Amino acid sequence: MSVMDKLKGLLKGHEDQASKGVDKAGDYVDERTQGKYSGQVDTAQDQLKEQLRQQDTDNPPQ
Repeated sequence: MSVMDKLKGLLKGHEDQASKGVDKAGDYVDERTQGKYSGQVDTAQDQLKEQLRQQDTDNPPQ
């Protein structure tokens, strides 16, 4: 089992909280880098949120 599979298992049913965490982490990185990489950070946030949404639809909570 890969690390990503373990993380997905831990996040199952908590996608909303994980999405908020992604936003908070991105804001922190933007703050620390003074917005220098905001485009890349936004792209990474969008990709992570999309993966969370896909996992939510692939494995609905039981």
